[in-house]
Amino acid sequence: MTLSASPTSPPLLAAIEAGGTKYVCAVATDPARPLLETRFPTGDPHETAARAVAFFQEASALHGPIASLGIGTFGPARLDRAASDYGNILTTPKAGWSHFPLVAELKRALGGDLPVAFETDVNAAAVGEARHGAARGVRRVAYLTIGTGIGGGFLDDGRLLHGRMHPEIGHLIVPDLDAAYGKATQVCPFHGSCLEGRASGPAIEKRWGKPGHELPDDHPAWELEAAYLALGCLNLTAAWSPDMLLLGGGVSQKSGLIERVRAELERLAGGYWDLPPMDEYLKLPALDQQAGIVGSLVLAREALA
Repeated sequence: MTLSASPTSPPLLAAIEAGGTKYVCAVATDPARPLLETRFPTGDPHETAARAVAFFQEASALHGPIASLGIGTFGPARLDRAASDYGNILTTPKAGWSHFPLVAELKRALGGDLPVAFETDVNAAAVGEARHGAARGVRRVAYLTIGTGIGGGFLDDGRLLHGRMHPEIGHLIVPDLDAAYGKATQVCPFHGSCLEGRASGPAIEKRWGKPGHELPDDHPAWELEAAYLALGCLNLTAAWSPDMLLLGGGVSQKSGLIERVRAELERLAGGYWDLPPMDEYLKLPALDQQAGIVGSLVLAREALA
């Protein structure tokens, strides 16, 4: 399969939003307007990668050769190109995925010279919102996603923050607020009381016996969830001092939740920080559930440079 685009047509970009629950694959010439998209459950790593490859091969047959690939993956993942295990998923509770060489597997099938951008899924979502969503024109953007897991990303003047690994906001240590509700839920197998273990989608379901979307708006689950998420937002405010904080992921879509988080964050902040009004500072993504795949397509375009 030829992997260079015709000089007379815009390059075909390929992207994967590799979530812990589902994979989203798309191709586009304009990142904001995918031409084809598919979604399927995240299962066995080899089978999941093979389904992604099959989609890209079918898309290439329809729209021409793929020029580059952008991947936004659940983590932790090795993003350092100089590392011997670059492109691998690292230690994860997701069964079978620890140390899986995702980039190598995809390049083996799609072509070894294919330019690839490899990022976390939340970093990809932050990029999508900064280029095409709620954070256009905003210099410093923090993105917190709450779903199967909890992750965070930070853009500073368009540049993603990387460290030795990447930010792991879901594993910030938080106090135990469960006890006040007669509960003791912590689903992270690595830590005693971290944000992901207390406030992720699986934590909500384990604590209350039902997934969040089945709980009514006035259920005490949402008061507790807002308290945990406000702690996470407070820590991001203290550590990164963003101009805008976006609250993404499936859990954040619950009606009324962001208003609860804003009120609790304002209370916890105690007037210490010079923040914008809360409805301007803490917002939902404009791209909704498309932020990750749009951002991954942006990363694919940037990989061509």
